[in-house]
Amino acid sequence: MKPMILKSMCDPLADQPFEIVERKGLGHPDTICDAVMEQVAVELAQAYLKICGRVLHFNADKGLLVAGEVDCRPGGGRVITPMRLVIGDRATFEWRKKLVPVAEIAERVASTWFRQHLPHVDPLKHLTCQVELKPASAELQSVSERKGGPVANDTSAAVGYAPFTPTERLVFQVEQFLNSASFKKAFPATGQDVKVLGVRTRGEVTLTVAMPLLASAIRTESQYFARKAEVLKALQSFVKQKAGPRLAVEVTLNALDRRGAGVEGMYLSLLGTSAEAGDSGEVGRGNRVCGVISLRRPASAEAAAGKNPMAHVGKIYNVLAHVLAGEIYRKVKGLREVTVWLTSQIGRPVSSPQFVMVEVHLAQGVSLASVEPLIGQQVQQALRGMTPFCGALAKGDYAVC
Repeated sequence: MKPMILKSMCDPLADQPFEIVERKGLGHPDTICDAVMEQVAVELAQAYLKICGRVLHFNADKGLLVAGEVDCRPGGGRVITPMRLVIGDRATFEWRKKLVPVAEIAERVASTWFRQHLPHVDPLKHLTCQVELKPASAELQSVSERKGGPVANDTSAAVGYAPFTPTERLVFQVEQFLNSASFKKAFPATGQDVKVLGVRTRGEVTLTVAMPLLASAIRTESQYFARKAEVLKALQSFVKQKAGPRLAVEVTLNALDRRGAGVEGMYLSLLGTSAEAGDSGEVGRGNRVCGVISLRRPASAEAAAGKNPMAHVGKIYNVLAHVLAGEIYRKVKGLREVTVWLTSQIGRPVSSPQFVMVEVHLAQGVSLASVEPLIGQQVQQALRGMTPFCGALAKGDYAVC
């Protein structure tokens, strides 16, 4: 497949007057859905390989986290109604008289993920799993049986880009910092439900950050605002270090807070996530596979998390587009920014996209003709390596949220 290679007619995003970037953190309900369903997909793929010798047809990409109900107040509280995680779509339960314990795998994975990543959630008490994975149609089940390897089980389009702008990188780093082990050790009263929105207007960035404090660690309103001030000071120091000289950054933490309003003026959480009572989550509403939601960038409508790693191009091509854009940017000199588009046609081999297009921003003095051969080589190399790439996806080697 020979790619179409074009020179971009607009400035790289970092040079444009504004951008808007968001990241939903580890404990955000949408990110929880993406992360859990992706881990379900990894565990199902490995189970199919172990039991059947191949990854059979499945898609576990329809996940919904229904918010629970809590009595949350300074000093603690209690869970009234647990969260409910609905795990849905299609799976293969039996192959050549071999049974695959699909529901058991899904429930175990969900429970384990919550226990490992949200330390204040007891999945036995605070979570109910509802597995709605059902058998697929015979035609779609045949996708994994085709001679020559899996074919695309959907007609889909994907796009990826590289590199991050300084604003995209900063928004990503802020969430990672606030959910890092070192930060939680220094500030154990903070929850995992972090959300960061960055708005850049030329060289000025406004960061709006939301992160709850744990009700069990906060006894009074004055203590809440004192702890919040300590967190904000540490965050401002981190942002100053990471932003660099080109960006002037203003940080706001928990903007809904109001002194003197009691519990209604403090962002408190019992379990560290707003899914305990305030907000439900859904697969596909969270971060793109690159880790941020960058509103000035082109984006696919596909939700990658939970999809089949060997046949569903909504996952494979979304991740590959970003990986390929990064490889082209790093290995082809003279490029300022790279965007890769991939489209599939259902029934075609996964390694044979229907269309590939690469758009590049060239550095001053670099011609398109001088970089086209190297870009074409990177595309062909990526498509030749599709089998090991999908194998890596099946093991969870690439993050999708």
